[in-house]
Amino acid sequence: MTDPMSTLADRLGGIAYGGDYNPEQWPEDVWHEDVRLMREAGVNLVTVGVFSWSRIEPRPGAYDWALLDTVIDLLHTAGVAVDLATPTAAPPPWFSKAYPRSLPLTASGTRLSHGSRQAFCPSSPDYARAADAVVGKLARRYADHPAVVMWHVHNEWGNHNALCYCDTSAAAFRTWLRDRYTTPARVNDVWGTDFWGQRYGDWEEIDPPRDTTAFRNPGQELDYRRFSSDALLARHRAESALLREASPGIPITTNLLGTLEKKVDGHAFARQSDIVSVDHYLVAADPGNHIDLALNADLARGMADGRPWLLMEHSTSAVNWQPVNVPKEPGEMRRNSLTHLARGADGILFFQWRQSRAGAEKWHSAMLPHGGTGTRTWGEVSSLGAELGAMSEVRGTRVQADVALLFDWHAWWALELEARPSQHLRYLDTVRDWYGALWDLGVTCDLVAPDTDLSRYRAVLAPSLYLVSDTDADALHSYVRGGGHAVLGPFSGAVDTHDRVRTGGYPGAFRDLLGLVVDEYLPLRQGESALLSDSSRALLWSERVASRGCTARLRFADGPDGGPARGGPAVTRHSYGGGVGWYAAAALPAQSLRDLLDAVCREAGAEPAAAVPPGIEAVRRRAGDRSYLFLVNHTDREVRIPVAGHTALDGSALPEYVSLPAGDVVVLRERAVPQQASLHREGAR
Repeated sequence: MTDPMSTLADRLGGIAYGGDYNPEQWPEDVWHEDVRLMREAGVNLVTVGVFSWSRIEPRPGAYDWALLDTVIDLLHTAGVAVDLATPTAAPPPWFSKAYPRSLPLTASGTRLSHGSRQAFCPSSPDYARAADAVVGKLARRYADHPAVVMWHVHNEWGNHNALCYCDTSAAAFRTWLRDRYTTPARVNDVWGTDFWGQRYGDWEEIDPPRDTTAFRNPGQELDYRRFSSDALLARHRAESALLREASPGIPITTNLLGTLEKKVDGHAFARQSDIVSVDHYLVAADPGNHIDLALNADLARGMADGRPWLLMEHSTSAVNWQPVNVPKEPGEMRRNSLTHLARGADGILFFQWRQSRAGAEKWHSAMLPHGGTGTRTWGEVSSLGAELGAMSEVRGTRVQADVALLFDWHAWWALELEARPSQHLRYLDTVRDWYGALWDLGVTCDLVAPDTDLSRYRAVLAPSLYLVSDTDADALHSYVRGGGHAVLGPFSGAVDTHDRVRTGGYPGAFRDLLGLVVDEYLPLRQGESALLSDSSRALLWSERVASRGCTARLRFADGPDGGPARGGPAVTRHSYGGGVGWYAAAALPAQSLRDLLDAVCREAGAEPAAAVPPGIEAVRRRAGDRSYLFLVNHTDREVRIPVAGHTALDGSALPEYVSLPAGDVVVLRERAVPQQASLHREGAR
């Protein structure tokens, strides 16, 4: 089956390049300048209409299509394709005034007001009717317009309104529970309501987990997050259905937020999209933000099941929403963009085309800044457009990854509910630590859901799998029995999908796979550490481990410096079937974590894309007989890298070494090598 992203790139004639276009913010005479400059910059795709509901439907049931008609025709004439958005992320003021109960309610009972975006309750029937009406009209009007090559559903689902606690949401929650559990008795069982006398006798007794006197029921909170994500997903499906009915041949996407969005299950939304799109923004204060960029790109690729994906938004320079919004250094925007391309994106788009002169995002950078075409940013935008145009042959290739890292929103939600052993053991912190160690080793990985087919990977990392289903736990057992290497982080396997403790000894679901029993979880106080046998120190977390067949690869030191788990195993290895289960019973410091993952990768046969010095990122994209090596220099010095057998994209021969200046990126064509056999074809070696 043809991949929709590759088909889109073919239709555009190359890699997608452009951004959000908001012509409603500008007078009509500016629009003609916009399309001229878009062509000058190499733009071939723009998103239109994201926040245009109040323009399209200025009064209830009265539609005005003049602006969209003019703009879409103008773009088409200029050869710029349109990603046409449904405007439902910004209900107009008249809607909120007419239906005040559609506005979200906080857990403490405060009704939020109109005045920003996403000011609606996801379960509101009034919102659903109004949204479906405008989407249906939009779909029927533009389904056959030759400029429209993709539909963009909503904008950043759940970014601001994922959790609403109003009575409408309460009623919808009860319906969701009834469909899932059938009877209140079953709810009582999975939530453990006999604790603190919360047992329910009737559906109407169940409310959302609003603010209360003490800790809320964790099973109820977890299910409310699932319900809330599902409520938004139902809206995504409803809008998508209207678009598919009007134009079955046009692919559908929505811009997901990756690790920036905890409140909705990104995997679920990705599975309902023809093309996976993500937004990614650097945290300026983070010196390792290039690693977070790579992590989110690998997550996007994982959500796309390895297929090419689309970077829907990133910034040309500074954003507007951080405490201090630092501009990007010269060349940084290009480096960010090409890193996304290296990790599987077939499109590089920005928020936004022209920098706003009013509103909350006027200090957010854009492709065309306030200063116009004389700015450094504009020069870099135009140069990048030309460079991407020359890289057209890369589109449609796929990133090759030997390692999978399991990323699960449900485990994230559960770990960070109230009343855990330590509030300092945070999901993203753990995932980023493990990913960073792998990045330092140069090993490419896919970030995937726990229910992914793992058979194609040599090693699987599960840094933080506190919650895991029986099915996913069984699949990981089968993967290791078949010859795989699985590495689990601390506090994994402890609870089932309802946040009920797996009794019989920790780590619950993985005792047999790991060949051990954890007698007790031993979180460390802030400022406290535990000395390890490699002379490093673990922070935040430790566990008292008893072997049931595993061997210790690293130990907590004997004596008081070893902390509460002194003398016990901190890292273990256990042969299981044809493979190996590894366990980290501590929040390992960076070097110890790198040593662990290096040992796992070496034993599993997972190798870097290329032998490069520290600070150089190397990623390979491949399809059939085409293979491309991306080299990204994140250091402040020039490096020389051997490139025997590689050529430049223009086909010219290269010397024995390629010089890669500080902060630069080079893309090389290489002789394709045979595709690596899957783990299970090779068996346990």
